[in-house]
Amino acid sequence: MKDIFRKQNILIGLFLLMLGITACTPQESFGVEGATENATETCESPSAENTEKSTLEIHFLNVGQGDATLIKCGGQSMLIDAGPAEAGTKLQLYLMEQGIEELDYLVLTHPDADHIGGGDVIVTKYDIGTVFMGDYEKEGANYEELVNALAYKNEKYTLPKVGSTYQLGEAEFTILAPNQIYEDANNNSIALLLTHGENTILFTGDCKSEAESDIMSNGLNIDCDVYKVAHHGSGSSSSKEFLEAISPQAAVISCGANDYGHPHEEVLNSLKEMGVAVYRTDEQGDVVVCSDGNYLTWNCQPSQTWHAGENVLSDVDAMGDSLAAMVTQDYIIANKKSGVFHKSTCKGLPAEGNRILFETKEKAIESGFSNPCNYCRP
Repeated sequence: MKDIFRKQNILIGLFLLMLGITACTPQESFGVEGATENATETCESPSAENTEKSTLEIHFLNVGQGDATLIKCGGQSMLIDAGPAEAGTKLQLYLMEQGIEELDYLVLTHPDADHIGGGDVIVTKYDIGTVFMGDYEKEGANYEELVNALAYKNEKYTLPKVGSTYQLGEAEFTILAPNQIYEDANNNSIALLLTHGENTILFTGDCKSEAESDIMSNGLNIDCDVYKVAHHGSGSSSSKEFLEAISPQAAVISCGANDYGHPHEEVLNSLKEMGVAVYRTDEQGDVVVCSDGNYLTWNCQPSQTWHAGENVLSDVDAMGDSLAAMVTQDYIIANKKSGVFHKSTCKGLPAEGNRILFETKEKAIESGFSNPCNYCRP
């Protein structure tokens, strides 16, 4: 599978160079099966070689400087991380559009705000089969709100056990980390390998080189086709030794405008030297890859810029226009602190981090938001 993927990428790269194409065209699909008009159509039909296996969809969501990945397979769904608080509206809208009414798994890799910021909203709004969290607490409003939401829903979380395997439709995932308790929150990230037929996708949260070393030595399979790049492309992660050990053919970097320079040049250079196709949410928006168990198909072409991160504007500003376009008067937005709910066109909407989105007024009331806004009168 990897040799096919590598040869196909080389041929496509030469073809694109001949045509002078370098920019991403998000509405095209790119992968070893070739192009289709959009990722949704690609995800509907497994290959002739594997007609009995349902399609796996992985949606790496553009939540600015943060992480949120939706995974769907065989009628089941999993969310890995929930982005920063200001991305909550986008995340809720996306899950609604994907028809997600409940989650089988919620994996909160570690308690940094850019990974759990929207977690309290997800826990409050959705019934969840299993919530995975590590044995590591962190002071701060986001973590406190998450814990309160879990208590409100009477939801207990499960500590990850390295080596444990869980089913997700016809896919499965194996816990790879944390292998010990570390002082650094990032090193305590939950890591897992998702397997669907012949295809493997690796998630390592914000693991740094110390945790990566322990993952390499724990005896579990870490070879992957797709690598969700750790820590938004930080040079403290994705060591050359680790990249060589996992040997990915494609990598996805979830990042936005930030003060850290993510993704760092040394990580991009390592991926480039290895011939890894790189996809970036800061350049390409939501990145979707589909697996039929044999082949992977993408909703856009790999990035060709290889640009290190720059602090251009805040994440909230970066997402403002797209969120404004997505939120229409058909939705109700509630203030999770005051309990007041509004039309999405109301001029008195709460701050982004305090919003909970509902499809109808009735659903907002059912969830305990009983006070309509006096200004917009929803």
